[in-house]
Amino acid sequence: MPLSPPKARQHLHRRQIDLEGYYREDGLFDIEAHITDRKSYTYESKWRGTVPSGYPVHDMSLRVSIDHQLVVREVEAVMDVQPYTMCSDILGNFQKLVGLRIGAGWNRRVREVVGGVEGCTHIAELLGPIATVAFQTMSGDHPKSLMGLDSSGAQASGEKEDTVPFMLNGCYTWNTSSPVVQQDFPDYYQPTERVAILKGLDGGGDG
Repeated sequence: MPLSPPKARQHLHRRQIDLEGYYREDGLFDIEAHITDRKSYTYESKWRGTVPSGYPVHDMSLRVSIDHQLVVREVEAVMDVQPYTMCSDILGNFQKLVGLRIGAGWNRRVREVVGGVEGCTHIAELLGPIATVAFQTMSGDHPKSLMGLDSSGAQASGEKEDTVPFMLNGCYTWNTSSPVVQQDFPDYYQPTERVAILKGLDGGGDG
């Protein structure tokens, strides 16, 4: 369902964020993010001179390479266009992400290492979507087969992966008491009184 028709208005700004997920021959996954900001009008900047309509204010990219346990192994951050020359001085700080694991507390840890004056607001903002796209990239039977896992997440050797699913308790549907978790990840399902009540309302009770 589309948004309702807008009031009369003038377009001023466009931000585009694109993310892609890849499986590498060496067994790592690359998650790449690209962000651009553009104005729909020409303006003057004392740092850049005349900036024409449609020319980027920001044009930045980030690649985070992770292993099958969602641990960051490599990071590359670049700025093709930035509003100030000094912005790129901070790019090296994103190497502090190496060794962190995407999962519960990810956003907090990101803020600790590249938040505020330790990083770039626009590149740091990509790290939240990168986490969710990492999960989307690695979920499904095909990525599991590339990693040498069966559809249940067990390794070919029969050893079970001891990794809590990233999306648990991340939203309403992935609450550990939801029927989706009960069906897809029964080992992590935690029934609650609320669920029992909802089942009764749906006719799923004993009555």
